[in-house]
Amino acid sequence: MNKKGYSIILGISAVLMLFIFLLVGHHRDTPERVRLDRGVLLGSGSSVAERIKPVAQVNVASAETQREPVKNAAAAPPRSRDGQQVYQTTCVACHEAGIAGAPKLGDKGQWAKHVAKGLDTLYASALNGVQGSAGAMPPKGGNPGLSDAEVKAAVDYMVARSK
Repeated sequence: MNKKGYSIILGISAVLMLFIFLLVGHHRDTPERVRLDRGVLLGSGSSVAERIKPVAQVNVASAETQREPVKNAAAAPPRSRDGQQVYQTTCVACHEAGIAGAPKLGDKGQWAKHVAKGLDTLYASALNGVQGSAGAMPPKGGNPGLSDAEVKAAVDYMVARSK
């Protein structure tokens, strides 16, 4: 090997030695930093379980107890509404404007022919629905959630307001 080859090898070796020296010097205090970081974590009195616990937790027992009152509320019978309330929530849709042949609330002429058939017939028509040439009405005014007593109360309310 000639002098030029030795100089190249010597130069590469010097560069490698310098790189290793800088790398070791840079990372020399790493164990001390790790020890200090551990000291902060361990010095706070926190246990391993506290340090590795999940960020959030789902409390299933709490969700079950919150659902429980809803089950009890559903099991309890709903509070019955009076005739006016039922009229305003269900019947008004057709009986206010006379849709599909429904007699308008307060129109004595339209209600007279229905009232003449008797309350039992009106109750049966309201509960079971009506299909006729004059019009149509779905059972319970299209609200199957109404009790029979609520439907009858609504009929009584409309008849009283239309006599």
